[in-house]
Amino acid sequence: MKVLVTGGAGFIGSHLVDAVIGENWEVTVLDNLEPRVHPTGTPQFLHPNARFVRGDVRNYADWIRALEGVDVVFHQAAYQDYMPDYSKFFHSNVVGTSLMYEVIREHKLPVRKIVVASSQAVYGEGQYQCGVHGLALPGARSPEQMARAEWDLRCARCRNPLTVQLLEEQHTNPYNPYALSKYSQELVALRLGRLLGIPTVALRYSITQGPRQSPYNAYSGICRIFTSRLLNNEPPMVYEDGRQLRDYVHVSDVVRANMLVLKDARADFEAFNVGSGAGTTVLEYARLLSQTLGTDIRPVVPGKYRFGDNRHSVSSIQKLRALGWAPQKTLLDILQDYANWRRSFVLEGEFYQKADKEMEKSGIVRAAGSQLSQADG
Repeated sequence: MKVLVTGGAGFIGSHLVDAVIGENWEVTVLDNLEPRVHPTGTPQFLHPNARFVRGDVRNYADWIRALEGVDVVFHQAAYQDYMPDYSKFFHSNVVGTSLMYEVIREHKLPVRKIVVASSQAVYGEGQYQCGVHGLALPGARSPEQMARAEWDLRCARCRNPLTVQLLEEQHTNPYNPYALSKYSQELVALRLGRLLGIPTVALRYSITQGPRQSPYNAYSGICRIFTSRLLNNEPPMVYEDGRQLRDYVHVSDVVRANMLVLKDARADFEAFNVGSGAGTTVLEYARLLSQTLGTDIRPVVPGKYRFGDNRHSVSSIQKLRALGWAPQKTLLDILQDYANWRRSFVLEGEFYQKADKEMEKSGIVRAAGSQLSQADG
């Protein structure tokens, strides 16, 4: 079987390439080597047996080259960042995906299945329960609320505090540009796939971590940013109050999910969460990472927030469990595996200082008026 992995030189994509080669399948990688992620060019960890096509998913001719003879596509390529590059989100994630189906149709290519990487971001501010009014899908927190450091959500009708729920696949509510682009990408893939008779699956990844996560992009990714700071004897900078819940999943579990839905027809034309099903606060994460790296540096909470962030995100994984999948790696496994890889990684210069300044200058990171303080406990 011949497989195409878009974004195959990247973090998740390169691990998928290894898994595909482990099945004795032929693999082609399509990757534009985005400088923010790959400033030194093709990474050394890209499997030498992969056929590499340097190209962009927004380019018709690059799709023609990459899709030659392909049976299956793992579409991992995406633009992800916190900068306000609205059009780039949609050009890369939505138009690029549409173009893939267009090329397949126009050239009558014999693609048999497509698995698209989506994101937990499609849930926006998440799913909550009000004791009076039941299920709530709140809108994004306003700049005025965030400026007052009122981090938690209340019912829009009765103003009672809301109780966070696990994210279930049937309730999407994207707000920020990246989330909107990923949900639009899902709709394009699942519906064009059905229209063209190409079985398609969307996998909504929780925060995926592990070896090979590029340390160069300091605009997003708690693991790489906190690790870089700690290795430079600087404290992790925690937004809001640090008590927001996040869901972390090991890259190996994400790869197993991709391989499972590829082989299981019950997954066709469906969207699935891929996560741990358990929440960890950002403060807890920072402390565990410090312990893993053998330091006692504590995080700081400077009274800032990242505009467009949601308060809590923890996915239900029951739908994917029903197909026989379950996460095998713990958060401690994630931290240890990444730390071991990052220690062996020769990094020329650190990038988080520049990223911090650019995000504040662009209004992505904003102050809520409190003073820099050391985290409690």
